[in-house]
Amino acid sequence: MIAVLCPGQGAQTPGMLEPWLTIPRVADSLTALSEATDKDLIAHGTTSDADTIRDTAIAQPLLVATAIATAREVLGDVKPGVLAGHSVGELGAAALAGVVSDVEAMKLVTVRANAMAAAAADAEPTSMAAVLGGVEAEVLARLEELGLTPANVNGGGQIVAAGSAVGIEALVTDGPARARVIPLQVAGAFHTPYMAPAVSALETAASALTPADPTAPLLSNADGAEVPSGAQALERIVRQVANPVRWDLCQARMLELGVTAIIEVAPGGVLTGLAKRSMKGIPAIALKTPDDLDAAQQLVKEHA
Repeated sequence: MIAVLCPGQGAQTPGMLEPWLTIPRVADSLTALSEATDKDLIAHGTTSDADTIRDTAIAQPLLVATAIATAREVLGDVKPGVLAGHSVGELGAAALAGVVSDVEAMKLVTVRANAMAAAAADAEPTSMAAVLGGVEAEVLARLEELGLTPANVNGGGQIVAAGSAVGIEALVTDGPARARVIPLQVAGAFHTPYMAPAVSALETAASALTPADPTAPLLSNADGAEVPSGAQALERIVRQVANPVRWDLCQARMLELGVTAIIEVAPGGVLTGLAKRSMKGIPAIALKTPDDLDAAQQLVKEHA
């Protein structure tokens, strides 16, 4: 069984679309997806610098468009065994599962990105940091002491903390025992109550849609469960904006379902890295450039 994974914010890199534009189908798809949003994604994916594409309002639609276009190229007519996306990647996965159209996914992610950027700008200074290693119970206790949220529980000994900039600074200065704390260059405390103002904006946009039920098992970031309907998929995607991502539970559910191979669509790398630690022995390919397509398509043939 093949799992197709869509990466979340932070996976973007300068120039990441340039090699993909050499493939006509992918280029046409990216152009159409860019036209469905309020950003020039082709320009941002080829010429914009790292600081520019770090902006939440740009990064999120750029990532979802890239995921959708490259996933359709590698899969063709093959239906994956399971789909999942990390954070904003959930919208790419929902489009691939047929819950919303590609254009609807782009319109939703545009609302999400703009609303989250606005929520971060309006809040007190906030930030995020990755905590690597340590004893999970001790890590969580330290976050609670500092009033921080475990915004991403990623498995493999990785928890991303989020909250006030003061709290994150204290965590970096005095972190949990036997853990390494790495500050992240982000614009706010995503997947925490600080993002509550963005929930209502996304909920309004989602309420205008008529979602379809998933055509393949679609896992929710909330708890790793398969969503039974399109309506519940959208409801969970909306709610997730201000609640933690439990990627560890998504990985556990993939193992329970019998996943035998993983493809992480572009810009791949982060989720396959996590899978190597939490889903040991499962072959995984990350789409970074078109050079990875042949190996990924072969994996699809063998495991679909």
